[in-house]
Amino acid sequence: MKLLKKLCQTHSPSGEEESIKKFILQFINNNKKHWKTIPQIIEGENLQDNIILVFGKPRTAIFAHMDTIGFTVKYNNEIIKIGGPKVIEGTELVGKDKKGDIYGKIVKRKIDGIEKVFIDFHREIIRGTSLTFKVDFKENSKFIISSYLDNRLGVWNCLQLAKNLSNGIIVFSTWEEHGGGSVGYLGKYIYEHYGIKQALISDITWITSGIKHGKGCVISIRDSGIPRRKFINEIINLVEKSNIPYQLEVEDSGGSDGNELQKSSYPWDWCFIGAAEDNVHSPKEKVHKDDINSMNEIYKYLMKEL
Repeated sequence: MKLLKKLCQTHSPSGEEESIKKFILQFINNNKKHWKTIPQIIEGENLQDNIILVFGKPRTAIFAHMDTIGFTVKYNNEIIKIGGPKVIEGTELVGKDKKGDIYGKIVKRKIDGIEKVFIDFHREIIRGTSLTFKVDFKENSKFIISSYLDNRLGVWNCLQLAKNLSNGIIVFSTWEEHGGGSVGYLGKYIYEHYGIKQALISDITWITSGIKHGKGCVISIRDSGIPRRKFINEIINLVEKSNIPYQLEVEDSGGSDGNELQKSSYPWDWCFIGAAEDNVHSPKEKVHKDDINSMNEIYKYLMKEL
C-alpha cells in the first residue's frame, strides 16, 4: 500500500489538482512499459488538470476524482471549507505559502456572537492558501485508516486496473468534492471521440445501517442522483455471476461524478461502485481491506464483461 500512502500524502484539494496530476502522470510514465496495454495519454490545457487514458478499443469509461476536501485561509487566519470536511477542534492541518511551511490546529472562536473557525498558527497566513488534514496513514491486518481515502483509494484502484486493462478508458477528474465542474466536458470529449456512453464511478461511499465493513464493495442503486435502472440491473446481474462479494446501497444524499454525467447533454449510463468508509471526510477515514479487494476485482471483471 505504499502507492496509496503516497497518493494520500499529496496535497491537492479541489481547485489545486496540479500536484496530484503530476504525481499520477509520473507514475504512469514510469510504469506503463510493464502494462499489458500501453495507453494513449490525453492531457493538457484544453483538459485543465484532468487526465484521460485510452486503452485498446474502449467500451466503458471509469471516472475517479483526484481532488480532496480541505480549507482555504480567509482573513486573520480564519479558514473556510473546501467541500465538506469535518470541523473538529484540535484537528491538525498542514499547508505551505510563500513564507514557508504551515502546521497548526483547528480552533473555534466567537466573533461578535458568531462562531468562526481558525487555524492556530504563529503568523498570519497568506490569504487564499489551502490547508489539508495532516496525513497519519495507518494499516493493520483488516483496515486502512487515513485522511483522503476518499478518493485516493478510487485513484489507486484505477492505477491497479491499468496494469492489465486491454480495452477501456480511465478518467482522473477534478473539483468533485466542491461541486464538480470538469466531468461535463470530459464526458463530452469521450462521447464525441469514442462513442462511449457507459461509465463506472470509482469512488468511496459510507458505512451506514445498511452497509457494513468487510461485506464487499458497494454497488449504489441511487444516492442524490438516480442512474438508469436498466444499466444498474445489468451491473448487478453480471457481478452476481462473478461470485465476488458486494453490497447494494440505496441513499437519498451524497453524489459523485456520476451526477455530472447524468446532468450533461449526452446519454450517459453510470454506476457508482466503491468501498465504504467510516469517519467520512475526517482525518481518520477507515476502509476494510476485504472491501478494497472486492472493489478491485469487480472493476477487473466488469471491464471485461461490459
